[in-house]
Amino acid sequence: MNTQKPSSHASVPPSALAGLKVLELGQLIAGPFAAKTLADFGAEVIKIEPPVSGDPLRKWRMLKDDTSVWWQVQSRNKRSLALDLRMPEGQALVRQLAQEADVLIENFRPGAMEGWGLAPEDLVASNPRLIVLRISGYGQTGPYRNRPGFGVIGEAMGGLRHLTAEPGRVPVRVGVSIGDTLAALHGVIGILLALQHRHATGQGQVIDVALYEAVFNCMESLLPEFSAFGAVRGAAGSALPGIAPTNAYLCQDGAYALIAGNGDSIFKRLMALIGRPDMAADPTLADNAGRVARVQELDDAIGAWTAQRPVQVVLEALEQASVPAGKIYSVSDIATDPHYAARGMLQQVQMDNGSSLVVPGVVPKLSRTPGSHRRNAPHLGQDTDRILAEMGLSPQQITELHERGIVGGQA
Repeated sequence: MNTQKPSSHASVPPSALAGLKVLELGQLIAGPFAAKTLADFGAEVIKIEPPVSGDPLRKWRMLKDDTSVWWQVQSRNKRSLALDLRMPEGQALVRQLAQEADVLIENFRPGAMEGWGLAPEDLVASNPRLIVLRISGYGQTGPYRNRPGFGVIGEAMGGLRHLTAEPGRVPVRVGVSIGDTLAALHGVIGILLALQHRHATGQGQVIDVALYEAVFNCMESLLPEFSAFGAVRGAAGSALPGIAPTNAYLCQDGAYALIAGNGDSIFKRLMALIGRPDMAADPTLADNAGRVARVQELDDAIGAWTAQRPVQVVLEALEQASVPAGKIYSVSDIATDPHYAARGMLQQVQMDNGSSLVVPGVVPKLSRTPGSHRRNAPHLGQDTDRILAEMGLSPQQITELHERGIVGGQA
């Protein structure tokens, strides 16, 4: 496996978000993904999680040494403070931390923070520079605000699930939690915008991100086409309706080649390559509108060419002709791909027990202040005592909090 190890601490360049203090109160995916993105670029993230169980993601999917390997990605570069938000003393500690924080991230159901005496508006009133990111299924307002909403529900309501199927087949979900991730990334954008506003005015604010809206924001022309023409876009399998030719084409060895020949000049090169100069010279196929009208004819011609060749031969020929194309990668393809390795996207990290694990690298790539893997994901409550001491609590006070079950970790 081609991998690239993280840079040593001595060689790590300045971080874009160094000095930014972030409190992460969420769990599972959306909120923690947003915090992870900030942590990758140098933010100091304190993850607050229940003292006994921790974030449920610790036990999701495949476990190694009783901990999810997913956890090693989602919580890298963070510190863990095991604290019971249901206890008044725990809530008081969060309010104290929020006084010094730049950003607070939460993804509980609307009303939960208020029920704990941690209403974001009150936190911002107490610390006017505080930026609060709230991620929920349906947002903090509106008739659906109190409904529970996971990413898959947001994907459906946002319009994505209606499009992900073969025509006439049951819509399928994307194989990852794309709704949560899109919401997290919109949340990060919101935080960076709010930081820019704070830089100019000194004022913090509350950011309201709904899962379904993050998905809906990526639906391109879906709504205006319905508004203008009454068109209800439906499932189209591997094709992209209204843009041609672009599809997955079966090759001789049973693999598929994804070919995007939808640019005008690209289309001509593609037709010349597959032995159809007649189509390349056809004026009715010179632009996208004409090609869309004859999309099945084009797909049949391209498919007849790919069916006679193995996928690797197809892809090499398309690359020589400067036609965008690729194969469908499995994770084994990803893990052995030289381009992934060259771009630092396969990072080998050493676990606390001495074993190694390959995890995704950091994106995006910044030339002066790139992100980095500085710290492995923490054990539950690993940093509790140190954080409490930094807050000014005495060893006796910390021990008492442990004894009363308000905090967890090493006493």
